[in-house]
Amino acid sequence: MDFFMYGAIYLVIINVTTFIFFGFDKWMARTQGWRTKEATLWLLSFLGGTIGGIIGMQVFRHKTQKTSFQFIFAIILVVQAFVTAGAYYLYSVQ
Repeated sequence: MDFFMYGAIYLVIINVTTFIFFGFDKWMARTQGWRTKEATLWLLSFLGGTIGGIIGMQVFRHKTQKTSFQFIFAIILVVQAFVTAGAYYLYSVQ
């Protein structure tokens, strides 16, 4: 397998994992159970699970009203967009 195939597999795994974490945290919030730290949700998103996080927020209606969480999440998304654009530029120049 080449680099891009490994990257695609990684992104699928991290996004599914992030989606599950958002769903689990919402479930625990409803049942008064142990909660996932926001830093964990941000870290999973930062590591490539942003799409899973966005879908998880919408499907589970979780963390959609908390402005401080949304602000950090937006920063992560912007950083990822710049990194992706930069990597694409560097790869396409060669």
